[in-house]
Amino acid sequence: MEVCVVDQLVNEVSQRTGLDEATSRQAVQVVIGYLKGRLPEPFGGMLEQFIGGGQPGQTPDLGSLFGGGH
Repeated sequence: MEVCVVDQLVNEVSQRTGLDEATSRQAVQVVIGYLKGRLPEPFGGMLEQFIGGGQPGQTPDLGSLFGGGH
């Protein structure tokens, strides 16, 4: 079973801060919501895809964002 990015972030926050899983998950969701609301397109959409809006195992193509187009 593949662990999603959000779960990885929750585990990382929990390990680094000593917060329980529920509190860590809430903190991660707050940060994700903040970033989605502040990032201009196409970054907000790519963030959504990266954290779970895309297909399992699919990584968004971020190379073209910084001039590394195809």
